[in-house]
Amino acid sequence: MELMENTNGKNSSDSRETLFLIGGAALVAVGAGLLMSTPTVREYLRGVKIGELVGAVIPKDLQRYMRMRSM
Repeated sequence: MELMENTNGKNSSDSRETLFLIGGAALVAVGAGLLMSTPTVREYLRGVKIGELVGAVIPKDLQRYMRMRSM
């Protein structure tokens, strides 16, 4: 009976969103690992600075984005 209540309630939605988020992060990590295992890709990325790469990927106005998403 408790299982049926959880699948119809808000908890199920939250759990499902969390599962999708974690699954997506796992796919990104596996994909990055596969790319980095290729010698050609490693050769291209030797000259890239990690700080510049992270700065280009993460948006400057992350707080504004999170506020818009919560609306």
